[in-house]
Amino acid sequence: GGGGGKICQQADTGQLAILYLSLALAAVGAGGIRPCVVAFGADQFDETDPKQAAKTWRYFNWYYFVMGASILLAVTVVVWVQDNVGWGWGLGIPTLAMFLSIVAFGFGYPLYRNLNPVGSPFTRLVQVSVAAWRKRKVGAVADPRELYRNEEIDGPISVGGKLLHTKQMR
Repeated sequence: GGGGGKICQQADTGQLAILYLSLALAAVGAGGIRPCVVAFGADQFDETDPKQAAKTWRYFNWYYFVMGASILLAVTVVVWVQDNVGWGWGLGIPTLAMFLSIVAFGFGYPLYRNLNPVGSPFTRLVQVSVAAWRKRKVGAVADPRELYRNEEIDGPISVGGKLLHTKQMR
């Protein structure tokens, strides 16, 4: 009922391949951009300046608020447009928004602070995993000043060049 006598054709192998490739690329893109954009935004602030440190927290608050609001718009307004106005507009609005964001990024790129990566994250991951396995039965020290500190190594990955020690995950 209500289909106007048209029969929906099943997708052929080529169409399914394009669909699955598109979904895979979208997943890789989202998985690559989301953690990077947060870190890239935080790199724009100088952690050694107390005024900048406060702006970093404001940035994170606004970032997550805007991300939540954009998801809300995507699942309400854009879906409403697709259902009530048409798929052309429903897909065109996000495409136009993405194009404008790319243009804004391109024009703003010279203004960004770009920090070069330091070391390999995989090396650090393996080092931590091996150390955790070797020390899995070692008890915690009573005085936190006895714990290992290396400001040169910890500096690029922590606030103020020191990793803060806590009682969590001992």
